[in-house]
Amino acid sequence: MNILVTGANGFVGKNLIANLKNIKENKNRTRPGIVIDEIFEYDIDNTLEELEEYCQKADFVFNLAGVNRPKDDSEFMKGNFGFAGTLLDNLKKYGNKAPVMLSSSIQATLIGRYGNSDYGKSKLAGEELFFKYSEETGAKVLVYRFANLFGKWGRPNYNSAVATFCNNVANDLPIQVNDRSTQLELVYIDDLVEEMFDALEGKEHRCNYDGLEPIAAAEGRYCYVPVSHKVTLGEIVDILEEFKSQPASLVMPQIPNGSFAKKLYSMYLSYLPKEKTSFPLKMNVDARGSFTELLKTENCGQFSVNISKPGITKGQHWHNSKWEFFIVVSGHALIQERKIGTDEVIEFEVSGEKIEAVHMLPGYTHNIINLSDTENLVTVMWANEQFDPAHPDTFGEPV
Repeated sequence: MNILVTGANGFVGKNLIANLKNIKENKNRTRPGIVIDEIFEYDIDNTLEELEEYCQKADFVFNLAGVNRPKDDSEFMKGNFGFAGTLLDNLKKYGNKAPVMLSSSIQATLIGRYGNSDYGKSKLAGEELFFKYSEETGAKVLVYRFANLFGKWGRPNYNSAVATFCNNVANDLPIQVNDRSTQLELVYIDDLVEEMFDALEGKEHRCNYDGLEPIAAAEGRYCYVPVSHKVTLGEIVDILEEFKSQPASLVMPQIPNGSFAKKLYSMYLSYLPKEKTSFPLKMNVDARGSFTELLKTENCGQFSVNISKPGITKGQHWHNSKWEFFIVVSGHALIQERKIGTDEVIEFEVSGEKIEAVHMLPGYTHNIINLSDTENLVTVMWANEQFDPAHPDTFGEPV
């Protein structure tokens, strides 16, 4: 299959092409039904001769080309309607009835605040052109009315407010929110790309519109990305500020699978400058070695790393309710645990040569002994709760 992507250098184009290449180069094996021979990348710097060649050879066309922020509003119609006509004329010229996807916008509804949008009018004109083309040629068209898009590689002050907010918070620049209650419907770029893969496999999600809302319909006139998120500007800013504080607090925000926060965090990280990509951790160092907290979570405890010098014993304490995993990743150690009030001792000889997780049981005093005379012992530790100095639940007692 030969695939043509117009608007290849844009936000969606870059993400789509990068992931199409993953399939083409067999790096992504989750879509065995898609076999890609060539990817034709077309943007403003390409020639019309190249467009003709690509239109002759393409088996599927993603038309992502368009104008978002022109110097003059008249450019909307030229960029969003005019180019669509050029593309379709070239396909007709070579009798190519390959499926064609159109990147339109929810603004094409011309409803509510979009009623006087020149951008929306140009997108609507492009839609009608595509539908007419399908009627004339019998070619399959897939018209997507995208809401606000967000994700890595979005241009600040151009693609979306979310891109601007992520960039500014990551780089300590001011942000302006006129109304925190303003709600956006947002589609994440990876969800969009997965829908494009569905389209390539002939499994696009179709819909009709009830005002601004897509209503799933097997024979719908339009197509849509079935996963979206509705969130206010105030919520976005608050979440980003929480992300920004993570290096200082070490607390990972709650980012459930599939949540807006999880997707926003991935986007936010892509804007970090080099000097913020790494950050120091506080090492508590003494004659025995060091102990460093690595990462904390709000509901699932914390991770730490412990380094013990040769021959050193650490621990010698117990907990009422707190429990831990000790995972030796380098070195050779003996872990001992004794049930409080008894002489019952259980032992585990562990090493980085055979990594395993050992429970530190509640009600058992425990230690870890570096058995090497020459090498440091490195142990990753997980506790089921964050350390609270006011209620440490930690009581010294030798095994």
